[in-house]
Amino acid sequence: MTLPGRPCSIAAALQILGEKWALLAVRELFYGNHRFDAIVRNTGAPRDRLTARLRALEEAGVVERRPYSERPPRFEYHLTEAGRDLAPLTQSLLAWGDRWLSAEPPVVLRHHTAEHHDHPLDAAWTCRTCGEEVRSPDVAIDIRTPGWDRQGPTPD
Repeated sequence: MTLPGRPCSIAAALQILGEKWALLAVRELFYGNHRFDAIVRNTGAPRDRLTARLRALEEAGVVERRPYSERPPRFEYHLTEAGRDLAPLTQSLLAWGDRWLSAEPPVVLRHHTAEHHDHPLDAAWTCRTCGEEVRSPDVAIDIRTPGWDRQGPTPD
């Protein structure tokens, strides 16, 4: 996929996920709502727009349709591995919205496991190599696209 501007995986991801109905549909799937009517109700999306977004997410391999009724034919939507990998993105958007846009968080994620964890989730960005928590000032950018640097395209 060739996009205008800087070659970037963020830009490529936004081609699929950059419209609010797409991410809100993914949110609903994370919440366990798999049927179209529930996704429409909980997102507030126009039915035709949501249909188009779910179709695009399916074509991109983010969701898959699974039949739940033969007569009439009906399908549920489920996240694929690629879709489940969006969990940190949705959690980050939720945390950012809670911090900057909401006086009282309308949803609280909980860390609940078989090992009897059950507490509000306080997720952190952690480096898998060294195990340390990562803060934005600690991240360096290594531009690997020929003809580009941090400021933009380089002269020929």
